[in-house]
Amino acid sequence: MSNTYDTIRKHKWKIILSFAAAFFIIFAISFLIGINDILNVLKRTNLELLLLNFILEAIIILLWTFRWKLILNIVDTAPKFKTMLIMLMASLFGNNVTPGAAGGEPLRAYLLRELEGVPFEIGFASSTADRVFEFFPFVIISLFAAIFILTWNIDLITRLFVSILIFITMIFFVILIYAGLNKDIAQRIIIRITRSVFPFITKFTKKPLDFVEIRDKLIFYVNRFSTGFLQALEDKKVFILGFIISFGMWGIDVFRIYVCFAALGSYPPIIPLVIIYTVAILISLLPILPGAWGIREATMVGLFAVVGVPADVVLAASIIDRVASYFTVTFIGAMAALYYGKLIRTNKSVSV
Repeated sequence: MSNTYDTIRKHKWKIILSFAAAFFIIFAISFLIGINDILNVLKRTNLELLLLNFILEAIIILLWTFRWKLILNIVDTAPKFKTMLIMLMASLFGNNVTPGAAGGEPLRAYLLRELEGVPFEIGFASSTADRVFEFFPFVIISLFAAIFILTWNIDLITRLFVSILIFITMIFFVILIYAGLNKDIAQRIIIRITRSVFPFITKFTKKPLDFVEIRDKLIFYVNRFSTGFLQALEDKKVFILGFIISFGMWGIDVFRIYVCFAALGSYPPIIPLVIIYTVAILISLLPILPGAWGIREATMVGLFAVVGVPADVVLAASIIDRVASYFTVTFIGAMAALYYGKLIRTNKSVSV
């Protein structure tokens, strides 16, 4: 699956248009709130807390790399920490430019295969297991978030929509874990999906395709993936460490968003902050726009209004958050992806 690179290249205009739509939504929200009001709030940003925001984001990424390295060492031999850090940054670029953050895990597996010789399905199992650990604190806190939101004084449709969204995400998470633990179930699901789309695939390719051959390959990859996934989750030491690291990362991330508000001289109540930020992260998983730009901001503005935080402060805090967690990470990740893309092309040309 070489081809988060190729996917981005192939769908570059769709990606550009999705970013344009996102920035239009941001502009519309800013216009309604008052651009001058937002700028006035940003002018009073505490630079020391702004720097702390970047430091906290860096700590999260370092912990993320360490967790992934722990998991990969169970199923294969992990490369050096520095190498994995750069690969992770490249994968974050893939996540940030694709709707629903869908491009990062395949890109990690591809880089491991091309540069370190790790089989794709093993690399994908490690990156998927890594994401599963990331979801543990999210699912637990999401349950409390759904309960709290049902008690808030907001319109019924919003409460039901957010709560249903949370429960759907939790169900999806449970299905993912179950499929990873039960290779027979995973095989049936994937083969059934492949069988249903196979007639359409044959219409768009000139190369003759044999469904039996494709099915056998899928079974092979699912078996390898399931084995790696199980190894990563069944190792008690890695499971406990991964669990602790994941909650640590979550706590730092929540503290970081609090620092974004504090940098503007605003100090929202902690429990509503945790709940609203959880919902905002959930919205970011929707495969609509890259990074859920605009949609996430609109959600935060609407929910923070319930606890009395002005809209201009919320949007200004979101901008500070995005500078560290999105723009900077995406830029560094793009440099990492370009570096590895050039390295892989050079290696292939030399081997030919």
